[in-house]
Amino acid sequence: MASYVVIIGAQWGDEGKGKIVDWLTANAQCVVRFQGGHNAGHTLVIDGQKIVLRLIPSGILHPQVTCMLGNGVVIAPDALLTEIEELESQDIAVRERLLISGKCPLILPSHVAIDQARETRKGDDKIGTTGRGIGPAYEDKVARRALRLIDLQNPVRFKEKLTELCDYHNFLLTNYYNAKAVDVEKTYDVLLEHANAINPMVGDVTEAILARADSNDKILFEGAQGFLLDIDHGTYPFVTSSNTHIAGITSGCGVAPQQLQQVVAIVKAYTTRVGSGPFPTELNDDTGSLLADRGHEFGSVTGRARRCGWFDAILARRALQVNGVSAICMTKLDVLDTLPELKICTGYRQGDKTITSPPLDSEAWDSLEPIYETLPGWQTTTAGITDYDKLPKAARDYLQRISELTGVPITIISTGPERQATIVLEDPFSR
Repeated sequence: MASYVVIIGAQWGDEGKGKIVDWLTANAQCVVRFQGGHNAGHTLVIDGQKIVLRLIPSGILHPQVTCMLGNGVVIAPDALLTEIEELESQDIAVRERLLISGKCPLILPSHVAIDQARETRKGDDKIGTTGRGIGPAYEDKVARRALRLIDLQNPVRFKEKLTELCDYHNFLLTNYYNAKAVDVEKTYDVLLEHANAINPMVGDVTEAILARADSNDKILFEGAQGFLLDIDHGTYPFVTSSNTHIAGITSGCGVAPQQLQQVVAIVKAYTTRVGSGPFPTELNDDTGSLLADRGHEFGSVTGRARRCGWFDAILARRALQVNGVSAICMTKLDVLDTLPELKICTGYRQGDKTITSPPLDSEAWDSLEPIYETLPGWQTTTAGITDYDKLPKAARDYLQRISELTGVPITIISTGPERQATIVLEDPFSR
């Protein structure tokens, strides 16, 4: 029987999923990405060398592993080929080990132009997107006007569809956003050139997954972003444009829900988010700056500074419940090493009310005051520790309290960015 393990982020992303996927891939034959685009980056440190991945699954660093991009992923051909070339320049074989669904929608230059023009028009009310065309590409998918990778295999039909879609995009750009139109002929020529390099990697990802399941392979599903950025369950409208929760796997690559046996949530030992939107436990003080500095909290794709705050058990618990999480992997524990005390949010005050679940109304977030439980810090290094019993007692108490508040065991603990700086209490593939 095949083993399916799911890795999702349980906060606003940037939890360190890439390292954990890379670590778990040592025992897998296949890694599948099921949503998002090149707006989500994974930073890995292998033998002291930093590698940033944006579209390609982290499993690509293991030569025995096949990587797949499911139909829920939106593809910018130029970004994909640039990433492939970056990896190949480091002697990492990619093209013969990467399968991309022909159903993946394309991100066009006009999507990027609309994304950036829209954010500019919103001014202070902007969502805080990466400006890479992700949202507009998903909009076209839902509106049933998107171009997909498979369309690149028929140049004549592709040009007809591209012209029609770009006419619509250019009307928006010039008449509504007062922005420059996109050159359709140039777009067509560039995409056709990209197609020659990408077409050999395009295929039926769902069929490939089913075939590997029949061979009893171990398959890892890798999410991008985090649950709190989910288009349905996140802090709307300050969210991404896809389903980052577990159901995104079913729609994003064609896997039956009952096949998803083990769901591991990656949870940072504190909380961060990038861009605009609510953040009840945000720290706009020296502690927040310390977390940002020690945690190197800058986006791996955009370089934007991440907002930092205390661990929010209310939001984490909701993420774990909705995704049916069976185990937590706690990352960046070592970032907290120097703090004399730590706080965990266990609820919110809203006027004279106490709230223990996330509000439905996005505007209600602004009136929330976090309720904290304070724990002592350990003020000694945990960096690189690989034995749970060697963690300071205060660190173990902190982990235990988070497990109690969220109702899910912590079975993997990351104590540094390096692959080997990991404490493993249970391997999800062994369950």
